[in-house]
Amino acid sequence: MLLSLTLYQFALIDQHELSFAEGFNVITGETGAGKSLLLDALSLCAGERADSAMVRHGSDHADIYAQFDVTDNIVVQDWFAEHERDLEEPEVLIRRQLSSSGRSKAWLNGTPVSLAELKSLGSLLVNIHSQHAQQALLKPQFVVQWLDEMAQITSLATQTASHYQQYQQLRRQADEMASREAQRQDRIELLQSQLADIAPLLEVDYHDIEAEHQELSNIEALMQEASHSLHLLDNDTDEPDVMSLLGQAIKLCDQQVSVSQTFGQASEQLHLAQQQITEATALLSDYAEQQLPDPQRLQELDSLISLGHRLSRKHSLPAGDLIVEAQAWQQQLEQLQNQPSSDVLAAQIEQAWQDYLQLANELNDKRMQAAPIISEQLIAQLQPLALPNARCEFVFTKKSDLSLYNAQGCFDIDLLFSANVGMPMQPLHKIASGGELSRMALVMQVLQATNADNNAAKPLLVFDEVDVGISGGTAQVVGELLRTLGHTQQLLAITHQAQVAAQAHQHILVQKYHHEQTQSELVILTQDDQIDELARMSGGVTITEVTRDHARSLLTAVKTDTR
Repeated sequence: MLLSLTLYQFALIDQHELSFAEGFNVITGETGAGKSLLLDALSLCAGERADSAMVRHGSDHADIYAQFDVTDNIVVQDWFAEHERDLEEPEVLIRRQLSSSGRSKAWLNGTPVSLAELKSLGSLLVNIHSQHAQQALLKPQFVVQWLDEMAQITSLATQTASHYQQYQQLRRQADEMASREAQRQDRIELLQSQLADIAPLLEVDYHDIEAEHQELSNIEALMQEASHSLHLLDNDTDEPDVMSLLGQAIKLCDQQVSVSQTFGQASEQLHLAQQQITEATALLSDYAEQQLPDPQRLQELDSLISLGHRLSRKHSLPAGDLIVEAQAWQQQLEQLQNQPSSDVLAAQIEQAWQDYLQLANELNDKRMQAAPIISEQLIAQLQPLALPNARCEFVFTKKSDLSLYNAQGCFDIDLLFSANVGMPMQPLHKIASGGELSRMALVMQVLQATNADNNAAKPLLVFDEVDVGISGGTAQVVGELLRTLGHTQQLLAITHQAQVAAQAHQHILVQKYHHEQTQSELVILTQDDQIDELARMSGGVTITEVTRDHARSLLTAVKTDTR
């Protein structure tokens, strides 16, 4: 529920705070007084885009505050939780600031909020029906969406549309796959060829192969070096060697052990060295006396090294890095090979189409079941609005071709209408007058609002120029309709009809004054002031006792309300 709206330097309004009542709030005033300013302000607080022209002339910025009571409004409370925002009190304060430079800011309970978030929350708090709502009736998709909301099958309609989009996405994927299939096959063949070419290198450690090849290529020289090293360490000739010299040093140290501990420690280290030299001698002896390697092994290594050099030049990579590159090739190949084949994708498309058809047919059945009941509700609401012979009917026409099926289903749905006896029903856009369209739009909006879940918190319902194309007794019926709706939901309406305004629970007058700078003021009318305003609306500029009496009679005619 909207509690208050505060405006600072907004358009023609200098500064004003306005409180709103439960039920039916009406806004009246002469043409050009600024009645639509309140709706503009509400739209901004609901996340609509700002216009710097809304800033009052001579001011740097304008501020708008809208305060809502959200007690027991579970939907709004869930929104706060979903967006990780605190809601300590059951009240929501929205602030919107517009600058003359064209920039705008927004706050939610004192914390900055993005325009997208504000619009999301605003849709839960305010539902504005513009004066051009009747034009929407001329669009087939509006009628279908309205029928779904009235039949409370919007969830099924959304699910159907989603499945249709999935089907279309698979179709596009199939078309893209067909155009890319030749390229895909060429890429697969190239990757397979590259992997086959490099396969011998994948089975070995290339760095080990290089080391082994280098050793075997120099094996005879290495064996000679091993023999020479062995001769220096230990030999049977008269030439001195390491082992004999080391033995002499050990003997000298052992003789002096009793004299100095140092010689004992040195002896231990020399014995250890003697053992290590013995082991090294054995290794060199085995290496020097080994058989020459198999020439075939050297040939295999030559072949692998040559392959590595060739592939290195071909791919501009060191041979050792080709292994990592081959892993990337293998991954690409697997991805390409694992893409669904045309047969698999065709099966997926067929399944998606069947799923869509099942939902579309179920949706159509529910629409057809609900349509007659909803038509009767429309007729019952239209007949008191100076349309005693009104008739309505939803007509379902199967689309002539499967290619014409769409997200809304497989049937075209038209709302047919006739206001005159003996005249056939035809689509609204062909026969309805402007007044008839406005009444139809109003009735559809009211039915939509009253059809909502009674246990759910309802947003503020706003009607702009609710009385377009009506007058007299019809206007009174419209007023009674809005007052009745106000018993279960807060609403706000702009009207030019006294009969409508008389039914309001609270009457707000917008007046324009021409001082040094023109400004509009908002006034909540007392009963006496309301009589004068209703008299002005009924009788024109000059207010007489006759017009006042008429205004009093309008108020007297309002049924007793428990509010």
